[in-house]
Amino acid sequence: MKEKGLAPLALSAIAGWLSLASAHAAPPTVIPSPGYDARLQEQRNAARAAATPTAPIAKPAPPRRGKKVHAH
Repeated sequence: MKEKGLAPLALSAIAGWLSLASAHAAPPTVIPSPGYDARLQEQRNAARAAATPTAPIAKPAPPRRGKKVHAH
């Protein structure tokens, strides 16, 4: 008798889980725009070019000290 009561509960749990899984789908009206994608690519390329330095900045070397000469 208990087995008959668990089957509908299990089926409803599976159906509820499946209905939540499909909730993340995009609506069919969302279509990629070629113009928008091109502008995004231009912005990304410009940001990359600005982020990478053209020449490394060299720091001046610290002055060297000569060896100490011990008088004997």
